[in-house]
Amino acid sequence: MNKKIAVLLGGTSSERKISIKSGYAVLMSLLQSGLNAYPIDTRDYSIINLKKEGFDKAYIALHGKGGEDGSIQGVLQYLNIPYTGSGIMASSIAIDKFRTKLLWKSSGLRTAPDVYIQKKKKNTTALSSLIIKKILKLGLPVLIKPNNQGSSIGMTLVSCITQINDAINLASIYDENILIEKFIKGKEYTISILGENILPSIYISTEHRFYDYNAKYTDSSTKYICPSGLPIQKEKELKRIAFLAWKILGCSGCGRIDTILDNHNQFWLLEVNTIPGMTNRSLVPISAKKMGISFDELVLSILDITK
Repeated sequence: MNKKIAVLLGGTSSERKISIKSGYAVLMSLLQSGLNAYPIDTRDYSIINLKKEGFDKAYIALHGKGGEDGSIQGVLQYLNIPYTGSGIMASSIAIDKFRTKLLWKSSGLRTAPDVYIQKKKKNTTALSSLIIKKILKLGLPVLIKPNNQGSSIGMTLVSCITQINDAINLASIYDENILIEKFIKGKEYTISILGENILPSIYISTEHRFYDYNAKYTDSSTKYICPSGLPIQKEKELKRIAFLAWKILGCSGCGRIDTILDNHNQFWLLEVNTIPGMTNRSLVPISAKKMGISFDELVLSILDITK
């Protein structure tokens, strides 16, 4: 008898809609492959019941808080249900952009200079004046983003001092911890990891000033070029940096590392994604396809690499 698989999707984070798309794409694929899979929306279902209802494995397709932050991984581990993706500690670190960067910096990896702040509801004016001084030391433009948030939600590219307050207030809607980074101009490349295998890099071409939410999910002009066109040696360098960045955080399973190649031909690490999207616009399936791995094969491979 086939094992009973729970595809965890939806949830309560700001990335709920994207998670539902990813989750149902995974679900349809598993069913197509003849597996006994069921959609479980964690917003409406207590996952503590998974064991009682006979589920043997969990495919995590949850994005953002409640899915990528180690919390659901902890419950599944307690229930002794194998699950896809990284473990508790790696997940909780990887969703925290600031602490991820600290680990990367301590290992000599290049990541953008930043300012980290905790914005409370009160003292907005006093806090902003202090932040402005720190930002001026970074130099404009800067990216202002929620620290524990994905899909570029709540992120603003700021080129003028007068935009700072609004950008910080927007970011604080999603997280009181805010990361302000020097904007690195260059070309964006992403590289996917599947188990111990590093997939071909993708060059992301966008008409936007940076790869923001609209460029990711709504703008049809965004292009994903794979193979990326990097020279062989540069591709090898990127793979080495990305795999090292992945292992430093203790990540496992399948995920993605985002980078920028600046105008001086140097790579800068941006962030890591431990539960990559699996929609028709998602990057891991594009990269896997170039390796001759179909979407169904990719889903099965991810399911096989469970903790």
